[in-house]
Amino acid sequence: MDKIDRKILNLMQRDAGRTNAQMADEVGLSPSTCLRRVRRLQRGGFIDRIIAILDPARAGRGLKAIVTVELDRHGAHEQRRFLELACAQTAVVQAYAVTGQTDVVLMLRLRDMEELDQLCERLFREGSGVARFFTMMVIRTAREETAIPLEV
Repeated sequence: MDKIDRKILNLMQRDAGRTNAQMADEVGLSPSTCLRRVRRLQRGGFIDRIIAILDPARAGRGLKAIVTVELDRHGAHEQRRFLELACAQTAVVQAYAVTGQTDVVLMLRLRDMEELDQLCERLFREGSGVARFFTMMVIRTAREETAIPLEV
């Protein structure tokens, strides 16, 4: 991957909706050469997928919560089992197995507090393998990026 590839990837991360001709112009290539590079980056696995990022409030999921989860048992099997259950929930938009006292971190996008209550019933009820969980409601987002910084 060279400097031009990194420029293309940075542009696509900011706005993948721009046309190939626009992107080619911004990186100083012909449209056909730019398109070949994009396809090569896709085949090479550098581009995982191209998506639209929605406004959560307009999509009806304006509440954001971060949940840390401590499991009764700290084995890989228990962690995988809980993550499978969590990832099956619509409101769970990110789920991470982590090190330290916390075993799992969940990022939620919710319609309302009732949805959070129902989710807690499904994920954290007795017998779920969860020792304790802590929920933090996000009141202000200072920064939320999807882009992975690439040096050009």
